[in-house]
Amino acid sequence: MMRSKTSGLVALAVGMVTLAGSSRAAAEVAPGVSRSTPATASAPHEPAAAAPRSAPVPHEIPADVVVRAFVKADDGTLRLVVRVPLTSMRDVDFPVRGPGYVEIEEASELLADQATIWIASYVALYEETALLPRPIVTGARISLPSDPSFADYDRALAHISAPPLGAGIDLILEQAMLDVVLETPVESADSRFSIDPAWAHLGIRTTTVLRFVTPEGAERVYQYTGNPGRVRLDPRWHQAFLRFVVLGFAHILDGIDHLLFLLCLVIPMRRFWPLVSVVTAFTAAHSITLGASVLGIAPNALWFPPLIETLIAASIVFMALENIVAKTQKRRWMWAFGFGLVHGFGFSFLLRESLQFAGSHLFTSLLGFNLGVEFGQLFALLIMVPGLALLFAKVIPERTGAILVSALVAHTSWHWMAERWGVLTAYNFQRPALDAVFGAALLRWVALLLVVVAVAWGLGEAYRRLAKWAAARRGVEGASGRERPAASGQPAE
Repeated sequence: MMRSKTSGLVALAVGMVTLAGSSRAAAEVAPGVSRSTPATASAPHEPAAAAPRSAPVPHEIPADVVVRAFVKADDGTLRLVVRVPLTSMRDVDFPVRGPGYVEIEEASELLADQATIWIASYVALYEETALLPRPIVTGARISLPSDPSFADYDRALAHISAPPLGAGIDLILEQAMLDVVLETPVESADSRFSIDPAWAHLGIRTTTVLRFVTPEGAERVYQYTGNPGRVRLDPRWHQAFLRFVVLGFAHILDGIDHLLFLLCLVIPMRRFWPLVSVVTAFTAAHSITLGASVLGIAPNALWFPPLIETLIAASIVFMALENIVAKTQKRRWMWAFGFGLVHGFGFSFLLRESLQFAGSHLFTSLLGFNLGVEFGQLFALLIMVPGLALLFAKVIPERTGAILVSALVAHTSWHWMAERWGVLTAYNFQRPALDAVFGAALLRWVALLLVVVAVAWGLGEAYRRLAKWAAARRGVEGASGRERPAASGQPAE
């Protein structure tokens, strides 16, 4: 009985060894390409000792990938020159030797196919409005990480056409770079081109630095993280305008802090003209600082964005508390104007990052973004004002409802303010050097202050005249109402 059991175990062991040998033989059919297998049953790679100079080494998706690319059209061809880390080519195990040095000659045979799969297949190019044929790989090579060729387009293109690296160079796989040339035919180099590079899959976090070289030799630089969508490399003014209108509209609706401030502004407002005055003051103020920031007046210090974010949260807390304790709303437009200056700097942070997509239409894009923000505000008001009116009319008394809503907003904003204050205090503030640069910056701030004072004075005068006109109109309507009974044969009151 024991002998039979022992024989069975031996037979089972022999079968498992045979099966393992068959699996290894199947895995050696194409050592350069990894097969997709379930995570729970992935076969280990053969030890390096079995193939000392060409054993494939698996690699994971890189955490941070930087893509450098040039785009230029000439001689009937739109050419895309790209540099990426070699390990961003997924599902392929490049042959290595020794402690992990890439076998350059053998790995080079895989480059064109991998560049087609992971780079060319994930980019769409347009001439005017027409989608161009998918670009083909016309050159690919492995480069050292210290290679400076991608400083400009001509050097990068010449470098890829140069002889490859020698086979004896000790280059760690994780440090190797892949340089690729992609080409597609075009009708004219003077056309307006667009690109949709969906290369976010190359890494967990992918940052792309894209340079468009115009026929005249000028460069436009685009830097973004992830997939940017379709980028117009030389947009017309109306294309830039519409893009930034959409950007501004989306920004105001995505910014919950801006929406809560707007809600606090309108909670106690039940009449039309007071609401118009408050919203107009807020709009005028944030338009001033938005434009000033785009023109370079705002500080470039790292602590400035956290400061503005903290002040935005504080403005929401202040307006919410004023809704609870204030007895009159006569000067509310002043608070809206003052805090609007702060919110304008907040709007500008996104705009300054996005102006790279404006082409040569800076002021057109600024106007479009500002209009988009205003459209977003109007859309939010069209929901907030009727919603509050319905809430106070059907659910809860107006005064009680205003206190409850304001208290909830104040509670949330207080936590934001505390968190942002913690971020702000982590920065090391230093006294600026009293030099010519500081003097020029001070003059710009003085000019901005004069503009703010002039606009505030103009708004104040406009509101005073509007109030007098409204009072005179009410007086005329009251007098005509008293005269109507007498004219109908009844005694006037």
